[in-house]
Amino acid sequence: MADTTRSRSTLRADDAAPARIDDDDRLALADGDPTPQAPIRRLDGDAQDLRPYLAPIETERQVTDWGRSERVEGFFDRTLYDFYYNLWFRCEVEGIEHVPAEGGALLVSNHSGALPPDAPMIAKAIREESANPRPLHLTMEHFFKGYPGLSMLLPKIGGVPAHPANVHRLLADEQQLVLVFPEGRKGSEKLYKERYRLRRFGRGGFVEAAMRARAPIVPIALVGAEEAMPIFAHVSALQKLTGLIYFPITPLFPHFGLLGTLYLPAKFKIRFLPPVRTDDLGDEPWEDQALVQTIAHDIRATIQDELLDMLGRRRSVWFG
Repeated sequence: MADTTRSRSTLRADDAAPARIDDDDRLALADGDPTPQAPIRRLDGDAQDLRPYLAPIETERQVTDWGRSERVEGFFDRTLYDFYYNLWFRCEVEGIEHVPAEGGALLVSNHSGALPPDAPMIAKAIREESANPRPLHLTMEHFFKGYPGLSMLLPKIGGVPAHPANVHRLLADEQQLVLVFPEGRKGSEKLYKERYRLRRFGRGGFVEAAMRARAPIVPIALVGAEEAMPIFAHVSALQKLTGLIYFPITPLFPHFGLLGTLYLPAKFKIRFLPPVRTDDLGDEPWEDQALVQTIAHDIRATIQDELLDMLGRRRSVWFG
């Protein structure tokens, strides 16, 4: 025990001592040549200079203030998203010209599927089909913080915690595109028999956020996600046991294990609708809760009508 205490005291004292680097050391560090094979240099006392073992700075690395990584997002885009968008879901897009080429805009869509694939497909549609491709930020629920893997990955691919301050900063200050699903988890957990029946759009918080930023709202109607991973039932006992937000029974889950997270090859159709302006509603229109609720109700009704129209025109779930 005495030896351990002595070594720790020595380490703290050595850490506090100023490092002495000669000219050769400075040249080696400046040239970016610190490698594990480089000799370990001595400082005052017996401490070792471990700076040659530090990883070099990656000047090409691009990470935003939100934690979004171009490298990670680009990898998912070239592999997983590209496969699902072009080959598996065979997405068809209408009205992409309604997505603003510049400035902040709030995109509002219906939400569905046990493991919803709608957000990445909407983002991919803007990158692939728009004449002015732009990054899309997705507001995500706070319960994702309880899942270590997802809580680390989602910010890297564009996820942003769903908070009015975050949405306002993206829309007003950074002039970005933001995607919200007003149905929330109520939309993704609904049963197959309730497919394409929109749930309540909350209290209209998304409308208030757009009003404060004076940003347009672009409604989106998406068909296909309900059949990609439909839910036939929920098991509440297993939900409590596993700690999941819900424990669904789908065509492949849970009886196929991890393979149950695969999607069925449903045909996707994404329709972007004309934007709803919020910059011509006077001063502080968000103070009028009746107006906020009316606009939210109208947007929900518009998306619902478009979904019914798209379903009426659809010939097949799998071929469109």
